[in-house]
Amino acid sequence: MSLETLLTVQANDQPLPLEAWDPALSGELDILVDRSGIWWHEGVKVAHPRVLRTLSRLLRCEADGHYYLVTPVEKWRIRVEEYPLLIVEVTRQEETGTGPGWLLTTQTGEHATLDSHCCLVTDDETDIPRVIWRHGLSARLSRQCWYYLVEHAECMEDTEGRLHMGLQSGGHWHALGAPVSPDDISTSPS
Repeated sequence: MSLETLLTVQANDQPLPLEAWDPALSGELDILVDRSGIWWHEGVKVAHPRVLRTLSRLLRCEADGHYYLVTPVEKWRIRVEEYPLLIVEVTRQEETGTGPGWLLTTQTGEHATLDSHCCLVTDDETDIPRVIWRHGLSARLSRQCWYYLVEHAECMEDTEGRLHMGLQSGGHWHALGAPVSPDDISTSPS
């Protein structure tokens, strides 16, 4: 896969139809996305924003758990240590058509609004908050973005008296963790 081929991908924010592209496996590329969301090609950091954005838009995770860069005619496997995308900015939107929302921006410059398709989850095993992105991908929230969302979270009580902390966005509730029983909350003496 040549750099020239990659850079011919549309420059706008419209999603690419990766699910419609099904070329045969072309092989493996020496590309690694490390735990910090930094992309490396043959041991050299991918620093050019346009190249990074193009690569990220061509990426999908398949049912086999592997990550692939896909074009209509090529499919290259790459390595990802944890999650390929990192949320580096969170912006509150007052009105999105479905109510208030939260706009997320990745380290590659991609944008999405938290909604029913792009939803916030916390892995039980790792406790790492992440966002279900697109094409089988997940994006980890940077620490500062996670704290920002927690700072702006709402609390609500369910019919069983458990407290839920989360956010309304895109017409959906996005929990920031498991519900807590009021009995589990310790209060400090006055």
